[in-house]
Amino acid sequence: MNRKYDALALLSGGLDSILAMRTVMDQGLAVLGLHFMTPFFGKAHLIPFWRDHYGIEVEAVDISDRYVDMLLSGPSQGFGKWLNPCIDCKIAMLGRAVELMPAYGAAFLVSGEVLGQRPMSQRADALNVITKRAGVRDLLLRPLCARNLPPTPMEESGLVDRARLLDWRGRGRRPQYELAERYGFTEIPTPAGGCCLTEVQGAARFVQLLLYRPRPEPVDFRLARAGRQYWAGPHWLAFGRTAEDNVELEACLGPDDYVFKLAEFPGPLAVARPLAGEWSAEAVRDAASLVASYATRARRHFETTGQLVRVTVRRAGAVDTIEVAPSRETALPWAEPRPEIVREWKKTQAAGGK
Repeated sequence: MNRKYDALALLSGGLDSILAMRTVMDQGLAVLGLHFMTPFFGKAHLIPFWRDHYGIEVEAVDISDRYVDMLLSGPSQGFGKWLNPCIDCKIAMLGRAVELMPAYGAAFLVSGEVLGQRPMSQRADALNVITKRAGVRDLLLRPLCARNLPPTPMEESGLVDRARLLDWRGRGRRPQYELAERYGFTEIPTPAGGCCLTEVQGAARFVQLLLYRPRPEPVDFRLARAGRQYWAGPHWLAFGRTAEDNVELEACLGPDDYVFKLAEFPGPLAVARPLAGEWSAEAVRDAASLVASYATRARRHFETTGQLVRVTVRRAGAVDTIEVAPSRETALPWAEPRPEIVREWKKTQAAGGK
């Protein structure tokens, strides 16, 4: 049986969402933070740290499927600079939070928005759109800027003391840092951020995927986020730069994927996901050459001895070993996704996908 809480809070892990929770908790109310997870954001591994350092209760909530559906259907309020649907994102999270309220006995919701702080999603008109579209007009409290907004039913009923809420406005961060200091926080988290849809590199990777798989699954987006990404037409190759990348690549593996690994030298793990049928032997060899070129010792071995290097290729339980020359000058024109494709794709979508 779930523990009962007075309120559920949207917790990104940024400073504002933490302060919003603590501001309401200061009134003796029990608040549970909901940390939403999608292929584009979410840091569930930090939940124990947040509990210990900020004195808050947090649970991870995966909304990957509904988030991807929203993104692919076209966000009703449009995109930001890159591929970020910030307003629809908040609507989606609030919608899920409303669904969870009965399970926790919660009477209202909390979010850490500050009026005027973010140009797309925290303007006064945007806050009104979010409230209306999510159906939370009588449920949502924004404690950091509440005294700049009309009173909510929670304040009018006396459940929450409006006088103890805040009146922050604008993009300055000094009030946040001062309050964090009063709470005794020794580590100050950054403003929420962390969403790779707001970043040019992340947006380009995802649009490249959309060009060849119009309805990706959440795991496809996770793979597109991991490691280094190369494309040659519909041929998609992702390989790790760090041990953490390799772990993520392994977690994203599908039954039809090709897995490349140097047989005799240290080097990156690489995953290729077929999007237009099985790869030809030439394409597999081409990808193996590219992967081997990022293994320093393998490349030097070839340059000094002229001997080919061995790469294992695993797929559907079968393992093959091929010999290749490490090279980034291959028959297939491998390239990383270009930022320009994001604007081009958005223009096409705005024109009705034509």
